[in-house]
Amino acid sequence: MSFSMVALAYAAAFAAAIFLLWRFSHIKWYWHALAIAAAIGLGLMPPMQVSATAVYDMVIGALFLLLIVWGIGEPLFKVFHIHRHV
Repeated sequence: MSFSMVALAYAAAFAAAIFLLWRFSHIKWYWHALAIAAAIGLGLMPPMQVSATAVYDMVIGALFLLLIVWGIGEPLFKVFHIHRHV
């Protein structure tokens, strides 16, 4: 798998997390905490032993990035007073 494909997948996950923060950040704080917990759970998950592929690793990495950025990003929206979509 080429580096550009992996970089594009991670950039898309990051952009999707920022968009979700901007669009749907009026939800309760515990959803962001749950996203962080799910990301940590994904990060600590042992790798697949049977038929582990690069695509699987890329998808898990992109999902981890999406969840961690969305979970940690909410306090930054509050600190920097970024206006949300109404």
